Amino acid sequence: MHTCPLCHCPSAEAFFEDRLRAYFRCRDCALIFADPAALLAPDEEKAVYDQHENNPADQGYRRFLSRLAAPLAERLGPASRSGLDFGCGPGPTLSVMLSEMGHQMAIYDPYFANEPAVLARTYDFVTCTEAIEHFYTPAKEWALLRDMVRPGGWLGLMTKLATDADAFASWHYKNDPTHVSFFSRETFRFLARRDGLNVEFVGNDVILLRKTQ
Repeated sequence: MHTCPLCHCPSAEAFFEDRLRAYFRCRDCALIFADPAALLAPDEEKAVYDQHENNPADQGYRRFLSRLAAPLAERLGPASRSGLDFGCGPGPTLSVMLSEMGHQMAIYDPYFANEPAVLARTYDFVTCTEAIEHFYTPAKEWALLRDMVRPGGWLGLMTKLATDADAFASWHYKNDPTHVSFFSRETFRFLARRDGLNVEFVGNDVILLRKTQ
């Protein structure tokens, strides 16, 4: 048995194993997580991220991010102006797109924009695209994301959602060695109930959560 790194349930069970690593699934929150013994060292992890070539001039990348930016913008009230993009990567782009819409944006990334001061503030909305699956200590990062959102504000996430064991076995998403925490609709519903959030699923990989208190 392993302890869930998200909700700290002590009875996560074996879920799947391949030649690279084993995976476990929490009985309470349904998070699927990679064997902690298989996590990359920081320099190995950063070497993978350094291969990313995202930039604001890439129209294809903008279209990809618009799957989150567009529905989030529709839900933001006229007073919502302050935002943070968490895990912006080496080529911050979503923050540029939201700035173009009139929002004042801050960015943070532990490797590429490590400015801890921005994490001590609160915001009308926080975004995190294709990053939550990289969290080694998701309980810590989830609490940070949640607590930076002001009451009535929004947390906008993009990540591929896990389904059942059969689909997981052939799921390409798990093959990235930096992908270690796999969320499902059940996981987000668990977090929403526990933390006083309203959750909406937009398509297959966009999750919008509103802080109700």
